[in-house]
Amino acid sequence: MAGAGVPAATPAAGPAAGRDWIADYLAHLRHGRQLSNNTTAAYGRDLVELRTLAEGRDWTDIDHFLVRRLTSKLHARELDPRSIARKLSSWRGFFDWLGTQTTLAANPVQGVRAPKRAKTLPRALSVDDAVQLVAPAHLQLRAAGSDGKGGAEPAELCNRAMFELLYSSGLRVSELAGLDVTPGKDALGWVVLENREVVVTGKGNKRRVVPVGSAAMTALAAWLAVRPAPTDGSAALFLSTRGTRVSPRVIQQRLQAHGVASGAPVHVHPHMLRHSFASHVLQSSGDLRAVQDMLGHASISSTQVYTALDFQHLADVYDKAHPRAKIK
Repeated sequence: MAGAGVPAATPAAGPAAGRDWIADYLAHLRHGRQLSNNTTAAYGRDLVELRTLAEGRDWTDIDHFLVRRLTSKLHARELDPRSIARKLSSWRGFFDWLGTQTTLAANPVQGVRAPKRAKTLPRALSVDDAVQLVAPAHLQLRAAGSDGKGGAEPAELCNRAMFELLYSSGLRVSELAGLDVTPGKDALGWVVLENREVVVTGKGNKRRVVPVGSAAMTALAAWLAVRPAPTDGSAALFLSTRGTRVSPRVIQQRLQAHGVASGAPVHVHPHMLRHSFASHVLQSSGDLRAVQDMLGHASISSTQVYTALDFQHLADVYDKAHPRAKIK
């Protein structure tokens, strides 16, 4: 593949000696595809790394087998499979473009896949830790007040209602943020107090109904008793400090701060409460299909991960309780 490089869209015999193809490609990304400077810089780093790994070979000397060996080398360095997949994507895009500039026979990255990611189980809290997180003893006392008339601030009551509902019904944080006080034409979800259930719109605009536990109902009632009218004219159930609909990001921040203040054993986030809900319901009922329906999973395979969590729980109990569980 010898020959001089020529302008774009006119294939030449091969890459011109001394031509900086990486710089040309990055210019194409920046000006032709209008990619951001940060994205373009990331592509550049991946391509410079490829050039280093290839030990100075001409681009036309990099074949499919070499790319596979380089991928294995990255994997041996314990690089995260997602990072390897991103690098392969960068390399593949570069060689696709290079093929339009030269007589490159084939894209050497085509068909090379990153190593599969090891499946990691979602992190779930124990039942005791989950209950302590969503309703710590000090907040229960403040909510009741020494005179029995209530002593918690509205913000505390709002937070407790949100956290209790996350754990009680396994909602996604976006579903929680989208709840309204009452049904409406454009409402994404709402709580039906008399039926002790919550209606939410999940992924794929699929609506489902999930039961709400008694503790969450009590927390919701306490919040609704002090909830001010929203300042944005919405019917939002949960509000920010400005009186507008609370955002998923704010919910995450509030739960994280609450977890630290409550002495949670791990970093907590809303999805951890969803995992905990699913794991604890499955431990008690063994009904995988019911858990699937309550979580709003389209496929049972998405819910089956919680069977592994359930087995972990059983294994922990066995290890702690059975006199012959561990070799002394």
